[in-house]
Parts: sequence; structure tokens; C-alpha cells
Amino acid sequence: MWEPYKKGFKAYLQLERSLAENSVTAYLSDLEKFTQFLLDNDVKKSPSEIDLSVLQGFIKWIAELGMTQSSQARIISALRTFYKYCLLEDITTVDPTTLLEAPKLKRTLPDVLSFDEIENILSQIDLSTPEGTRNKAILETMYSCGLRVSEVVELKLSQLFLDVGFVRVIGKGNKERLVPIGSSAIKYINIYTKTIRNHQTIQTGEEDSLFLNRRGKRLTRVMIFLIIKDLVKKAGIKKTVSPHTFRHSFATHLVEGGADLRAVQEMLGHESITTTEIYTHLDREFLRKTLQQFHPGFQ
Repeated sequence: MWEPYKKGFKAYLQLERSLAENSVTAYLSDLEKFTQFLLDNDVKKSPSEIDLSVLQGFIKWIAELGMTQSSQARIISALRTFYKYCLLEDITTVDPTTLLEAPKLKRTLPDVLSFDEIENILSQIDLSTPEGTRNKAILETMYSCGLRVSEVVELKLSQLFLDVGFVRVIGKGNKERLVPIGSSAIKYINIYTKTIRNHQTIQTGEEDSLFLNRRGKRLTRVMIFLIIKDLVKKAGIKKTVSPHTFRHSFATHLVEGGADLRAVQEMLGHESITTTEIYTHLDREFLRKTLQQFHPGFQ
């Protein structure tokens, strides 16, 4: 019953919203949870027949399944986007999500790695192996440019302008940005491409992909998660570290060093300055801790 609406919604996300494939998959997965709820509870209603009470029943259902508040909020956001599509396409004349309340979220900021901790993680890489040489180039690039993990795996040779110290990045919503890249990252990308990648058998369609696995295919996001997890364990770091931690640390170190917030926004590819402003909160926390540590009269 809902399949045609799902197909239309997918096309809307891809064509009109120009969302990346990962985002489209996430939206459709959240909508699938709602249709599963309707099926499990024998609710035979089309999108135009859904009212607030059905949606509230669904939120109660996912909460009882043990979904976190942030997951609940994300699913509600997906439903709101779906109903925007329904209004645009005249599938419905009323948006039942208008009065639907999302759980209040406490903004928990991810762990930040110090520069010494990042150096410690990088020092665990075995540069005598082809994978180690590649991994060094990956992590140097992630920290140097503050890239999302999806941007790293999608990075192309044709997007590198290493002679002038820039990388062209395709971010969320296919938006392009130019990001400066540091000399250490440039050095290890050059070593990787000239000594490892040039000697690989590359799969058809992957000729322009920068980071490849041993079979000549581009790396997956999961693979980068696993590489980082292994190195963090070897470094003996107890913090929760993911690929995003490198991006988060990149931005935090810039702001703590006094970088202009607009410049950081540009480099991270944030659409809104308010997203970047979380780093000013971090900066204030850093200042407060500095005072506590070093100021004799500060309690």
C-alpha cells in the first residue's frame, strides 16, 4: 500500500533535495520503521489518513523497543520530511507531524583527541606494509582536512591539487568546497600513490578512486572505522574514537587556536554557522578548565 509513496519519496530526496545516497538510505530506513509499525498493529491507512494519534502511538512503540532519544528525534525528522513531500505532491492536504513533539535532546559532544593523542594513534601504523602506508595517508588527510568519513572514501585523484595545497571535496547534498591540505598529508598521499597504488590491479570504475583496498576497490566507511578502532586500541587510548573524532578534533584545535569561525565553517562544509558554533562552546569549556588549572583564585 505504501510502496508507491516510498518510491516517490526516494525520487524526491535524490532529485529535488540532491541528497547523498547514504542520507537517502537513512530516510527510507526510518520511513520503513513506520510502515512496519502500521503492519504490526494492523493499521490499514494511507499517508493522507494518518493522524497525530497514530504517530504518537508509533513514537511510544519505538521508545519501548529501546531506541535512544537521538534515534527517535531522527525518525521524527524523517517523517516530517516525508510529509513535506506528501504536501508538495498533493498526496495529503494536512501535515500530521506539525504537533508531533520530538524528545528533548541533551547535546552531548563527542570526545576530542589532543594533538599528542593523534600523534600516538598515527605512530601505531606499520609503514613497512602496503596497508600501513595507505592508512597513514588516510588518517593524515582526515585530520589535515577535517573530512567526513564518506568524503574520504569518495575522494578522487582528480580532486587533488597537491601542488597548490588544496583538495576539492564533494560534501553533503553534492556541495563542493576547496579545503587546504597540510604538507604531512601531501607527503603521505604522494608516497602511497607512487609506491603502492601505482602497482595495484585496479577494478573497472575505480580508476579515479584515491584509497583502494588490496583488491583494487575503493574502501568502505566500515573499513575505515575498523582501521581506526584497531589503532586506538594499540595506542591504549580509552576515549570513544571514530572517524568523526578526527573531524571533530580538527575543528576544535582550530577554534582553540583562535581560527575565525566562518573559515572553520567553510572548511567543514557546514551549511549553517550554528552547526559550527558548537566548537565555541567547546572553546569556552577549554578556557574554563585552563582557568581552573592555572588561576589560583578561580574556583
